[in-house]
Amino acid sequence: MAMGNSTKRIRDDDLFVSADKHPGWVANGDHTPKVGDEVYCTGGEGVVAAVLGKTSDGSRLLEIRLSTEGARPFFAAASNVLVAAA
Repeated sequence: MAMGNSTKRIRDDDLFVSADKHPGWVANGDHTPKVGDEVYCTGGEGVVAAVLGKTSDGSRLLEIRLSTEGARPFFAAASNVLVAAA
């Protein structure tokens, strides 16, 4: 059986955002971000471009325009994004 290189695997911690690790951003709680809201996701900072259907955890699917120049749209569950503090 061939073994893969485990050093290239994505860790679970890299797939979820935490308000503790990102000061200035808050978990959205029961509030679904709206189009135009600034959010932080695993892809980085961005702005909500569209609010789409529901995900398997019941939260809405967000299309996010990342702040990075030339970045393609990023999709994330609303339950896994942080919203800019008011």
